[in-house]
Amino acid sequence: MKILVTGAEGFIGRNLCIRLARIDGWQVIPFDLSNDVEYLYAAISEAEAVVHLAGINRPNDPSEFVSGNLGLTSDIAGYLERIGHMTLVIFASSIQAELDNDYGRSKRAAEERLKLYAERTGSCVRIFRFANVFGKWCKPNYNSAVATFCHNVAHDLPIRINDPDIPLRLIYIDDVVAAIIRELELYSISRGFSFANAKPVYATTVGAVADTIHMLHDGRLSGLLPDFSDPLIKKLNSTYLSYLEPQDIPLPANMRRDGRGWLFELVKSIQGGQLFVSTTLPGKKRGNHFHDTKVEKFCVVSGQARISLRRVDGTTRLDFDVDGETVQIVDIPPGYTHSILNTGNENCVTIFWANEIFDPARSDTYYIEV
Repeated sequence: MKILVTGAEGFIGRNLCIRLARIDGWQVIPFDLSNDVEYLYAAISEAEAVVHLAGINRPNDPSEFVSGNLGLTSDIAGYLERIGHMTLVIFASSIQAELDNDYGRSKRAAEERLKLYAERTGSCVRIFRFANVFGKWCKPNYNSAVATFCHNVAHDLPIRINDPDIPLRLIYIDDVVAAIIRELELYSISRGFSFANAKPVYATTVGAVADTIHMLHDGRLSGLLPDFSDPLIKKLNSTYLSYLEPQDIPLPANMRRDGRGWLFELVKSIQGGQLFVSTTLPGKKRGNHFHDTKVEKFCVVSGQARISLRRVDGTTRLDFDVDGETVQIVDIPPGYTHSILNTGNENCVTIFWANEIFDPARSDTYYIEV
């Protein structure tokens, strides 16, 4: 299927075109401001579906709403009628179409023009009234609070909020793209004019979003993961990371070095505990302690080591010889004193996981030889 995407260089357009290009048998015909009307008409003649994303939302003059939203839509619908093609049209409208403002009226008028096209030709038209779309590559300081907050926080710039309690309805870019693709896939069994839905839509506030993005920024610097069971937080985190400058993507690890080697915290989570990475020099040992409740996992990924355990009220010692070639994950139950000894000739690299974040005031760590 050949699909004409208008506004292909815009925020939604870029994400959609990349996704469409991965689908076997589908070909994208991109259209944007750099193309002229002759190119548009040639593309319409060739396309089996039109995803109409192009539009105006921040004009210099309000009259541009009509020319940019209704005008282009009328050109597309009118040309399809003239050449007699029953082409699927998917239109990106806005929740603003429900409001009585210049932008909303222009979007509503474009919807009505496409409804007329469907009635005249029997073609399929699907209208999405998108909420505030957020995600990677959205232009900051333009018309997206999420994009502006992510950009400014990532660049240590202030953000200004007049009223933190203003409601905000958000939808994530990948959910928008998935909804559009769904309608393209249903084209063969769809006819007529109707509204389509993109879900999920998240109801929040401007202040809550700003607070979340600040939390994600601070957590990244400290290694504290957010609660990814909340889908909005997960999507806001992905969005925030997309606004980092290239030089800011790497973060230096806080290395703790001693005579045994080095150790650093990789990530930590209130829900999921803490992950460490360490090296242990040949012949050196770590551990010789136990926990009442805390549990851990040891995983040697390079080198050779012996992980030893002994129940603190017993005498039987358990030794597990491990190495980075035949990787094993060793659970450390509570009440077992444990150690790890580098038995090789090279550095031993180990990943440690604990089910809670280390708290010096309540470490649940008691030293005793295995």
